[in-house]
Amino acid sequence: MANLSQEEWAEQLENDDNAFILDVRTPLEMEEGYIPGAVNIDIYLGQEFLIELEKLDKSKNYYVYCRSGNRSGQACAIMNSMGIENAYNLEGGFMNWDGDRVE
Repeated sequence: MANLSQEEWAEQLENDDNAFILDVRTPLEMEEGYIPGAVNIDIYLGQEFLIELEKLDKSKNYYVYCRSGNRSGQACAIMNSMGIENAYNLEGGFMNWDGDRVE
């Protein structure tokens, strides 16, 4: 797992042809806005969250975010333990995101 600053995360994402953006917030939080192209899998789903992660393509590079960077850090650690090696956590989360967003 790598914790990336907003600048590093955005730059790496922009240059990555194998990127998958993962939003691990609740659907209610996602309604308040999200990064374009993000897929939502709520980390609070517990076992269902793990089941959804199992379905992901392990060869992709995952750019993971939540509201503040805490839950997404946990999600990246879980993903690493499941064999998903390329998981990048957005430090500061969506709260501090200055890039493109859907409101």
